[in-house]
Amino acid sequence: MAEAQARLDEAGVALWLADWKVDIPGAWTPRRVLALVDGQLAGRLDFLLHPDGQAVSVWGLEVKPEFQDRNLASVLMDALYAAHPTAWIDHGGRNPDDVRWWDRYTDPAPERNIHNRPPKEWAQYFDALQVAAQRAKNAYQNRLFGLDGHRAAEYRYGERLEQETLKWSAAFREPAVQGPDPAVQELHGGLRVVLPPRLHRLVHDGRRDGGERAEMLLAHVGHGSLPYDAGWNITQHAAFEDMAHLQLFDPEPVNEVTHLAFRVRLPPGQEVPRHDVRATWLTYIESPGIEVALTGMSWRSPQTPWITHAADLTPPIDAAIAPELWVDASARYTARFDEGGELLPGHSARRNDASHPFAGREGEIAAMAARLTESISLRAARALPPPTVRQVEGLPMHEQNLSEQHNPSRQRGPRPQ
Repeated sequence: MAEAQARLDEAGVALWLADWKVDIPGAWTPRRVLALVDGQLAGRLDFLLHPDGQAVSVWGLEVKPEFQDRNLASVLMDALYAAHPTAWIDHGGRNPDDVRWWDRYTDPAPERNIHNRPPKEWAQYFDALQVAAQRAKNAYQNRLFGLDGHRAAEYRYGERLEQETLKWSAAFREPAVQGPDPAVQELHGGLRVVLPPRLHRLVHDGRRDGGERAEMLLAHVGHGSLPYDAGWNITQHAAFEDMAHLQLFDPEPVNEVTHLAFRVRLPPGQEVPRHDVRATWLTYIESPGIEVALTGMSWRSPQTPWITHAADLTPPIDAAIAPELWVDASARYTARFDEGGELLPGHSARRNDASHPFAGREGEIAAMAARLTESISLRAARALPPPTVRQVEGLPMHEQNLSEQHNPSRQRGPRPQ
């Protein structure tokens, strides 16, 4: 990356490697390298990362017109190579602008470019038939525009293209998706809000109680308005990263924006809603209004992301992820919330005690209590004093106090003569 960056003028360039939430099936993780010049989005490189981190598929490279001709595309591509220093890289098929740029670019690791290596080395990651089609497209574009396209580095097939491609196409294996399990994990989702000025000042005032400020925010957003279109992540950091990413691509026209991160889990015993799972996050599909226990909230201003306000909500507050479409809202949701996610008249915010350490263990606790009660009864029975009445020749006789037997002065009758 140093060579490309050396050719970039002094413009305050920053690179950011971020998650990219896009609806792509499969287990590959969408990611992107973002280039910021003086704080403005200048370009991006979109790619997919294999779950084991050893293969990368480039999807797109774009630099905004006002930042072109400054070698920024080379900086982005160099950053990708540096971020994944041992991974195979598939650059895919190129359009006319791409082939012209590639002809000028110096590949920092041509030995990791799958177009330069035989399929037997990388066929488990990429479909050999698809790669062959990409190579054919690029070769045609190079001939059309009279470009070299680093032809000397490309792999020359030892046998006919069709034969070698078909030979190795069966080696490709699509990885299985393994991601978060909403039935057992707490997840984090983000939301951007523009608050009224007074409320903005209150919730960002660190001298006030965090729980009180969290409830102010929740009341403003609506207990039933947690975002249905959020990516629900396994970490709070990822939720805030989503908001910063969105802010960069769609900046608000006002300064007082607040980025909110909700920490939620499904209540015990609730059926897991339909969802699409990725490596580190999931999305709920066509949410009908999903009941959740809100266990915590965090918020920050995008202007000062190093200052994060947070509150653990113990016990959790009953809340809901909003329905994607009101016409599809469930009866349980509409019985408690209006179309804007506000609590209906007669309903109030409820605290959910399910976060208590004994939640869900009622049967186990009842059985333990029964055993303890039985044990206490047995011990009490063993500790009872001997009976005070005994039978002598069929008649009851009261036992004397032992102390009286050894203290004649306390005997009630006269001394025997």
